[in-house]
Amino acid sequence: MTRIAVLGAGKIGEALLAGLLAAGRSVDDLTFTERHPERAADLTSRLGVAAADVTTAAAKAEAVVVAVKPQDIAPVLAELKSAIRPGTLVVSLCAGLPTALFEGGLPEGTPVVRVMPNTPMLVGEAMSAISAGTHATDEHLATVEEMLGAVGRVVRVPESQQDAVTALSGSGPAYFFYLVEAMIDAGILLGLPRAVAADLIVQSAFGAARMLRESADHPVILREAVTSPAGTTIAAIRELERHGVRAALIDAIEAARDRSVELGRAAESR
Repeated sequence: MTRIAVLGAGKIGEALLAGLLAAGRSVDDLTFTERHPERAADLTSRLGVAAADVTTAAAKAEAVVVAVKPQDIAPVLAELKSAIRPGTLVVSLCAGLPTALFEGGLPEGTPVVRVMPNTPMLVGEAMSAISAGTHATDEHLATVEEMLGAVGRVVRVPESQQDAVTALSGSGPAYFFYLVEAMIDAGILLGLPRAVAADLIVQSAFGAARMLRESADHPVILREAVTSPAGTTIAAIRELERHGVRAALIDAIEAARDRSVELGRAAESR
């Protein structure tokens, strides 16, 4: 594959472009669209990648990555339908939108791969889940895996699981940021300067994440290793359980899944 067009140069679109360049892609192999001229000029200045309109970008691409907001998909599909070449791979990074929506709005036989990435793509540590549409083959999935491997890790899932993925890892970084925010506030309450509390918690989160990735132990085992009898940690865990934090997290993720389903249905009804 030699030519990729990224439609929508928001944070995720920019992160993908930057990751592809860092992985060795030539600026001549990439293009992007951006409806705000100032933003487009800034990206071209910083990354060296040329901007184009949807029709021009799609007509020259072998893979088109759609990274627009779900509510903006209708006009993009309308432009793509007349511009895309037969056999061009379409990769959707749009939360909640099923491959059937793209297949119905694009020429018959267009291969579509649905992706749910997350914002750690900005630092090359994304978790992306990919699913094949009706006309996408293993070769198409491998192409997308290679593309997204430049900005993190990739897993294949059935499309029926994508709404759950959206709720768990797509929105997941926000849950961690929320918890870190609360823990920093707790440190301030206990008398620590904000900068010290933030440094303590961020490094603790980084270290804990590395332990989770590199250890073969279940999270319960890792937690128990910190939890001494009658110690400080078990006192904290008791309060978390008393306030229903575990149940609240499960309910929150379920609500995110339901919202992802709603977004897909709303887009299909337009």
